[in-house]
Amino acid sequence: MRSLKRIRRIHLFTHRGQQEAFTLIELLVVIAIIAVLIGLLFPAFRAVQDQAKRTQAKNDLTQIVNAVNAYYTEYGQYPCASQNGNDGADFVAADDNSENVLMDNLRSRSPTLNPRQIVFLSPPNVKDPNAPRSGIGADFRFYDPWGRAYRVKIDNNYNGTLTNAYTADTGAGPATLNTGVIAWSLGKDQTQGTNFNNSDDVISWQ
Repeated sequence: MRSLKRIRRIHLFTHRGQQEAFTLIELLVVIAIIAVLIGLLFPAFRAVQDQAKRTQAKNDLTQIVNAVNAYYTEYGQYPCASQNGNDGADFVAADDNSENVLMDNLRSRSPTLNPRQIVFLSPPNVKDPNAPRSGIGADFRFYDPWGRAYRVKIDNNYNGTLTNAYTADTGAGPATLNTGVIAWSLGKDQTQGTNFNNSDDVISWQ
C-alpha cells in the first residue's frame, strides 16, 4: 500500500510539473501577441515623433522671424541688400548661399551687415555634419528637423508686403501677406507644393 501511495504521489507531482511548464505553442502565441502590440504602438510612436519635430520647426521659424524683426529694429533695415523691384524680387533664402549669409548676419558672424556684431539668433550646431538636422550645419545654413534648410523671405523693397509662397486661400492665407518677413519648412516630405492644404510644410505666419 505504501508503495502504491508513493507511486501516486510521484505521478501527481510529475503531472503538476508538466502543467506548470510553457509549451512551445504557448510561447509562440505570447510572442505573436507582443509583436501585434508593438505593431499597434509603433504608428502612435511615430506620430508623436512627427508632432515633436513640427513643434520644434515652428519654434525655430518663430525665432528666425523674431531675429529678422529685431535686426530691423536695431538697424532700420533688413539683414539683406535692398532692391527696387516688385514683390516677386523680394529676398528669398533657401538651400543656397543666401541662407548661410543671412544666418551669418543674424548670428554675428559677418561685420558687413551687422557692424555692431549683435547676436540676434543663436541656434545649436547640428550633431552630425554629414546629415545635418535641427541646427547650423557645416555650411552655416540653419537646417530643420528633417534635414532641409529653412526658407526665409524678406520684404527688401520695403513696401510692407510679401507674395505668399503658396497659392492663395489654400490654407496659408491670401496671395499678398502684409508683413516684412516670413519663414517656412518643407516638412517631412522635403518638398514644397503650392497648395498648403495638401502639404506637410510648417509656416511662420499662422
